[in-house]
Amino acid sequence: MKLKIINKSNNPLPKYESEQAAGMDIRCNIAEPITLAPMERKLIPTGLYIELPAGFEAQIRPRSGLALKRGLTVLNTPGTIDADYRGEVGVILINLSGEPQTIEPGERICQMVIAKHETPEVVEVKELSDTERGAGGFGHSGRK
Repeated sequence: MKLKIINKSNNPLPKYESEQAAGMDIRCNIAEPITLAPMERKLIPTGLYIELPAGFEAQIRPRSGLALKRGLTVLNTPGTIDADYRGEVGVILINLSGEPQTIEPGERICQMVIAKHETPEVVEVKELSDTERGAGGFGHSGRK
């Protein structure tokens, strides 16, 4: 599979940082540093435009180091980029820490995972098959 990318930033193309990484790092495309106050969120541009084959999506996910060390995470995790979207990839970052956090130009702000998906035929029915779990929801199995 080939991922077509237009790169309107001065950053290198997204890349995998290790041989078996599932996600490739994405950098921000900003001219000046951006500071996020605690609990502040902003749409951060990347300068990237992608074309995915039908049946695939790009998932935008947080970088674990940013989340742990600085409290910066992707708000709508995972953010989904559909195969028919051709606009700029933007990343909604939020600062969950108690301190202001500054994002520097060209900083790696998230990772992108390419995933295959199905498009099922939706069929309305009157009942669903029984399972052992049934309608048991959040916390139904208790604390173990």
